[in-house]
Amino acid sequence: MKSKKRKWGLAAVAAVTVIAVIYIGFALFFESHFSFGTKIDGISVGGRSAAGVEKLIDQEIREYALELSGREGASGTIAGSSIALAPVFQGEVAGLLEEQKGYEWIVTLFQGKELELEKSVSFDGEALAEEIARLPFMNGEQRDPSDASYSEYDSEAGYTLVPADYGTKIDEEAFYQAVVDAVSGLDETLDLSEAHCYEEPAVGDDDEELLSLIEDLNRYVQTVITYEFGEEKEVLDAATIHTWLKDEDGKIAVDEEAVLDYVKGLAKEHNTAYRPKEFETSYGTTVTISNGFYGWKIDNAGEVEQILADLATGENITREPVYAQTANSHGENDYGDSYVEINLTAQHLFLYKDGNLVVESDFVSGNLSKGHATPTGAFGLTYKTTDAVLRGEDYATPVKYWMPYAGDVGMHDATWRSSFGGNIYKTNGSHGCINLPRSVAKTIYETIEQGYPVLVYTLPGTESEAVQKADAATVVGLIDSIGPVTLESETVIVSARTLYDALPDSAKGYVTNIDTLIAAEAALAGLKAAQPPVEQPQP
Repeated sequence: MKSKKRKWGLAAVAAVTVIAVIYIGFALFFESHFSFGTKIDGISVGGRSAAGVEKLIDQEIREYALELSGREGASGTIAGSSIALAPVFQGEVAGLLEEQKGYEWIVTLFQGKELELEKSVSFDGEALAEEIARLPFMNGEQRDPSDASYSEYDSEAGYTLVPADYGTKIDEEAFYQAVVDAVSGLDETLDLSEAHCYEEPAVGDDDEELLSLIEDLNRYVQTVITYEFGEEKEVLDAATIHTWLKDEDGKIAVDEEAVLDYVKGLAKEHNTAYRPKEFETSYGTTVTISNGFYGWKIDNAGEVEQILADLATGENITREPVYAQTANSHGENDYGDSYVEINLTAQHLFLYKDGNLVVESDFVSGNLSKGHATPTGAFGLTYKTTDAVLRGEDYATPVKYWMPYAGDVGMHDATWRSSFGGNIYKTNGSHGCINLPRSVAKTIYETIEQGYPVLVYTLPGTESEAVQKADAATVVGLIDSIGPVTLESETVIVSARTLYDALPDSAKGYVTNIDTLIAAEAALAGLKAAQPPVEQPQP
């Protein structure tokens, strides 16, 4: 029994001794060889010495090839053998081996070990350049790159990116360096685009300035301005706006001359200032008032400035134009139903407010005999003030209510006059102003504001009855002065006819001796017909 146990003990000792010898033997072996399970850059090197590994690497490098790929299917291969590619060892493999601990071989055997080797290679640079020059895509036609830009305006899409053409033009210096780097690192593939081997456009698809410019362009053409002219509307939108836009060094510029032309077109269509106005008078007769500044007038410069500000917002805007001058109404008549109506012929004035008659009165206008006729036209009240002194070359007249509407011509009270209307103005009129009774001037002053329409006109036939009779009496006296008709009577007869024809129909009835004028005209015609013909001188 003891003998059997002793045999088992000796066997165990022997087994342990064998294992120890084997372990120590391999530990000593792996002091000069790489452990089993070791890989360098993916190559199994277990059991190999440093020299053996270098030989293995040398063999693998000689089989090396670099696969090239580029744009539009470009491809090619550069074989290591064609450029005399060879490893250059400077103790790197031995260094890895020295770092290895031989006694850990058993661990490496089961767990494996991955090592990386900083390789160094040599190659023939001239041969590499020749290989590059022989690549198919280096000998084919290469397309130059072109910059990304933006499209012409499209009514549906607006402005869009026109992608860059990245082309196929090789940057030879960059390509050569990329190949050198790939070969030096023993890379198996090289993507020319990723390695930046192509000449690139100056402006790419992701260029921030270009994308910002496109965004700005679209903001401008998204702007819609709806103009309101009373019930009438006019829309300014992309169809017009896009024609104004310019690109100046990557910045949006608006053609202000084109904007001004547009505004002038608006003004031509919608301005009413300085244009003839049809006016239905209080006498039931419609007159045309051709002179005067009253009416709508767009401020061209102000509207251009406002459009430029609106364009930058990209919003929908509804507004009136910027006006230099406004009027009462956008309807058929810009003066609306609130105005001062001045009939110079009748020497009578009417003041209307919201269609209601506020006051009417006779007045005295500019002195015709002295050339101070009151101007006709459609005007707007310039301003109003009290206790003014009206001054001229030979006068300084204080008034309580002063309401100018046409330069230095206006309405005011005239307390120095005892009567108004009739034909006073013809020989004893004002310097051009409308002289009024103070109570009437006060009412007008308290009713009207700056810009209030003042419509001044003449309307033959609306003179007062006294004026018509006086004018007719002048004609009657002239006819009576004809007497017996002779050839010398022609001047008086023609003057009488001219004055008679100038009378309104309502005044002609007061000329009781018109038959005398007609007979005198006939007698004069007979005398002239009886005259012998005038002999013409012989040539």
